[in-house]
Amino acid sequence: MSVASDAVTVRRGPLVVVGGVLAAIVVASVADAVLAILALAAGAPDDFQPLKASSYIFLTAVGVIAGAVGWAVVRKLSKDPEALVRWLVPAVVVVSFVPDFLLFGDGGVTGVLALLLMHVAVAAVAVFTYRKVMPLS
Repeated sequence: MSVASDAVTVRRGPLVVVGGVLAAIVVASVADAVLAILALAAGAPDDFQPLKASSYIFLTAVGVIAGAVGWAVVRKLSKDPEALVRWLVPAVVVVSFVPDFLLFGDGGVTGVLALLLMHVAVAAVAVFTYRKVMPLS
């Protein structure tokens, strides 16, 4: 008996992938809600729009869906997707911080810190989910 030396890419059905992405949006939105509530309790301005559910749920959905598309592209085109996502994910998260830093005037340190933590939480939930429903190898 011989063992294949090449890794076989696991493929999940589209319903599993869509279900996983939707679950990631829900879980990440709940994490965002907790962070928003904590930030508001810690003194972030009540009228800071990014801490409103309508803002962060929409942006979380956009981010998770965009991330899933990017993950699928990396998975399909990269010779070493594991190595690529190891530096690409943190780089994308850091770049996503840039608009938040422009909001110090409106949200103060507490509001902006909450937004930065939201980005990290969404990325963590999304990457965990992508690894389950769209494994890299």
